[in-house]
Amino acid sequence: MNVILMGLPGAGKGTQGERIVEEFGIPHISTGDMFRAAIREQTEMGLLAKSYMDQGLLVPDEVVIGIVKERLNKPDCEQGFMLDGFPRTLAQAESLDTMLLQLGRQIDHVINIDVDRSLLLERLTGRRICKSCGATYHVVFNPTKEEGVCDKCSGELYQREDDNEATVATRLDVNIEQSAPILTYYKDKGLLRNINGQQDINVVFGDVAKVLRGQA
Repeated sequence: MNVILMGLPGAGKGTQGERIVEEFGIPHISTGDMFRAAIREQTEMGLLAKSYMDQGLLVPDEVVIGIVKERLNKPDCEQGFMLDGFPRTLAQAESLDTMLLQLGRQIDHVINIDVDRSLLLERLTGRRICKSCGATYHVVFNPTKEEGVCDKCSGELYQREDDNEATVATRLDVNIEQSAPILTYYKDKGLLRNINGQQDINVVFGDVAKVLRGQA
């Protein structure tokens, strides 16, 4: 079973990804992990990617695809895989299809954890972190007993700069714009399944599992 997991920041993609890996026994493959492993193992594509990164340049799609191909050829992917954070562009999605065709494989499901932008804004801007111990809270979903004070060490809570509303709104809008053509691409192929990510975490996973088991 070969899966692509999609979702905007704050949609709960990380949590659902962990559950998918645990339940279905397929490796979780993220772009960052792939790059780090390829560079660490000094693979041909890893070294090529590093040469671009060292110059502060974007790694070209053909190199990214090469790294993905190296990773998917590893033994742990024989029974399937879950791609997270890839493809990021329409060109990458098309190249992925071509590469999988060469390997005699195909994408079976594209799961998109769908949450309204307004709720994502609330989720992402509500995070608070303790200056002393680093504990994380949320003003709505995981509040402290006393406002602005850490439950664990009584330290002062703060909001990260990149969690302010303007920054979060921009980040969301960029992600929405980037993901729209990819979602359309997989919808046209009949592979896309939108899952309501505004439900309880367990309910969301239940809906995901039904799709992956061919029950929905």
